[in-house]
Amino acid sequence: MFEAFRRTWNLRGLKDDAYASLFEPYEGDETVVFDTETTGLNPKKDEVLSIGAVKVKGDRILTSQSFEVFLKPSRAISAESIKIHHIRPCDLEHAVEPLEGVKKFLEFVGNRPLVGYYLEFDVSMMNRMIKPWLGVTLPNRQIEVSGLYFDKKIALIPQGNIDLRFDTILKDLNIPRMGQHNALNDAIMTAMVYIKLQHTIKLN
Repeated sequence: MFEAFRRTWNLRGLKDDAYASLFEPYEGDETVVFDTETTGLNPKKDEVLSIGAVKVKGDRILTSQSFEVFLKPSRAISAESIKIHHIRPCDLEHAVEPLEGVKKFLEFVGNRPLVGYYLEFDVSMMNRMIKPWLGVTLPNRQIEVSGLYFDKKIALIPQGNIDLRFDTILKDLNIPRMGQHNALNDAIMTAMVYIKLQHTIKLN
């Protein structure tokens, strides 16, 4: 009930009716797994440098339907942040304006559910760009893989401490780590986690 109220309240702020379809109930069988690379971990001041996403249909990762975009930062990226996201100035030579990238992302996602690892942060970063322009935040249903993993493990070891680090989850589920660290590869690995967890826990 609260979720329905929140969506209705969110919809009231929509500035462009062309995006009203984002709020329509999704009746398909696809999800979109996505990840961002950012200049830092503060959604109030840091910026998104790249967005990677891939569609999942049932137990298949649709790598032919993947999405990747680099966004122009408003200021030079620091050497310290490059150590984290590994995006160099030369990687941003063909980057697009943030608003253009966000529009492409929304076109790719539509009203499909969103899946991610610590998804709340990535959604917050996206909302920082979407809200001033569109007047709303992402209304899509959100599925957090670390939460699914926790539910799986706590059922097996109720009194245990659950390690939710991404590398730990990959190792425990026997999922290989892909070579290059970037938003798209991280989204694909997260999709592998999501699919594997679907076979072990019932999703609501």
